[in-house]
Amino acid sequence: MSTAPTGHRIARAPGRVNLIGDHTDYTGGLVFPMAVDRWTEIRFQPAERVELTSADEPDPVSLPLRVDDPTSVSPHWGRYVAGVVSEMAPSHGIRGQVTTTIPIGGGMSSSHALEVAVALALGFEGTVVELAQLTQRAENRSSGVPTGIMDQFSIAGGVAGHALLMDCGALTIEPVPLPDDAEVVVMFIAHRTLVGSAYTDRVHECAAAEQQIGPLRSASSAEAASIDDPVVRKRAMHVVAENQRVLDFAAALRNGDLSAAGHLMVASHNSLRDLYETSTPVMDAAVQQLCATPGVWGARMTGGGFGGCVVALTQPGALTDGWVVHAVDGATIVEDDEAREAEGR
Repeated sequence: MSTAPTGHRIARAPGRVNLIGDHTDYTGGLVFPMAVDRWTEIRFQPAERVELTSADEPDPVSLPLRVDDPTSVSPHWGRYVAGVVSEMAPSHGIRGQVTTTIPIGGGMSSSHALEVAVALALGFEGTVVELAQLTQRAENRSSGVPTGIMDQFSIAGGVAGHALLMDCGALTIEPVPLPDDAEVVVMFIAHRTLVGSAYTDRVHECAAAEQQIGPLRSASSAEAASIDDPVVRKRAMHVVAENQRVLDFAAALRNGDLSAAGHLMVASHNSLRDLYETSTPVMDAAVQQLCATPGVWGARMTGGGFGGCVVALTQPGALTDGWVVHAVDGATIVEDDEAREAEGR
């Protein structure tokens, strides 16, 4: 049993950008994200209930320590908090304020960062994998969307200066150093939410493919191409090829071949557009414009799709719009004085 925290502390969880490998995690495939230097923070003290306010939301959240149905909680943002409370059944509560520099609805995992921060604030004790699994269950219960584990896993297991070659079946992380002569730039294009989108349809289509040819994480391109249903076939062809692109992208970074890495990002976007059909005309136009910009090796949409952000791999200073993001360590608890000292550096 965990004990109640004492004093004023901060649960800090980074955002996440996926460089390549989208819609592969819920079939146990390969992904290549990085935890980035945009943060969700909860400054909290111990309490008898879970009571949180948000700098970005008008209504507070007040919950008991036992929640049976997170989807019944109001306001809506409180459902993500309630999902974690429901999974943990904590022995103590917290009172605090949530702030974030992660764009809400931008596909950079703002809700997942909130869930991870709530779990840490409530006294979670366990491994990175266990934290990712708990908050994935919380997300699935609170949103009703059967998302994979990539977001929570990368937020919990980030490594400064490195992207993460993650196997979502074996639940392993291999940090890969990011090159010093490149920048990762994220641009917010359009607000999106996975709730009510076709994301769940894609999960079911992949499940249908696996009923025919077995696990997509180990399937061949020929097996994917043999599927009779044209829609299911396209989904499987994307996942199989995307898993290989993740491996090729990691190899390109290790070899310093940024041109090859950029071409793989573009191929990934085209596959998401044509085979997985999760892009939009606005996202496609943004990627096309970025790829035509001098100094940009490649770009793609990132995240669950249907809007959100695009990510570009560029020469330093090639883009003046967007955010240059840096890979950071995963979520943690810090003391208030320590956090302020870090912010002042």
